Amino acid sequence: MIKSIAKIFKDLIMTKIRTEIQYKRTIERIEELLPKVDNKTPEYDKDFVELDLLSDLVTEYEEKYYSVDRPTLSETIRLRMAELEISQKKLAEILQISPSRVSEYLSGKSEPTLKIARQIRIELGIDADIILG
Repeated sequence: MIKSIAKIFKDLIMTKIRTEIQYKRTIERIEELLPKVDNKTPEYDKDFVELDLLSDLVTEYEEKYYSVDRPTLSETIRLRMAELEISQKKLAEILQISPSRVSEYLSGKSEPTLKIARQIRIELGIDADIILG
């Protein structure tokens, strides 16, 4: 029943955000609704329903116009190196490979072997999905 009410509201409000102005106004309305809705608000509450619908519309718009690509392995390694404050030389020592090999990974010229990929996952805490592509 909640889903059918949501669909009716969605049809009444708008089916898509089509312009940047609509997007900005929708964000403003979401910000007005946020203080009114919390975890205790029932799903049938008009503010809850409106917030839910508008959030879905914003998500759809952002996925189309503001999508964020997955980081490359080299970008992820660089980020972790910065977070851990380690140099390429130190990373080479940690992974027990040559600094030139680390440089190749960071430039994207080569991909790590499965053994090294496993070490990167363990030592740098990088998700296997990112490492394996």
